[in-house]
Amino acid sequence: MFLPEKSSRLRIYINESDRRSGQPLYQWLLVKAREHGLAGATVLRGTASFGRHSLIHTAKILRLSDDMPVIVEMIDDTDKLEAFLNTIDSAIEEGLATMEPVRVRFYRSRKM
Repeated sequence: MFLPEKSSRLRIYINESDRRSGQPLYQWLLVKAREHGLAGATVLRGTASFGRHSLIHTAKILRLSDDMPVIVEMIDDTDKLEAFLNTIDSAIEEGLATMEPVRVRFYRSRKM
């Protein structure tokens, strides 16, 4: 797969406990990204956060440690990411999505 030098990064900020179709939302997003032919996606688990409700989530507070922040990050052609975002928009009940331009220097994989 080829990625244009001028691409975009889509970041979707959600909580680990968010669910869709009986599975974690972040996992559902990975599957949908692959189905839409995106170049790839990465899930990052945060160690602490607060958001719209100003409630601090941290691994140090046991009652909140199972609801840590999660970021699903994808880099691809801007139009492909916009189309993907339009497709998954209704599945995200609470969260934040951002998109910004990035410059792709290389996109390689090891030969299998």
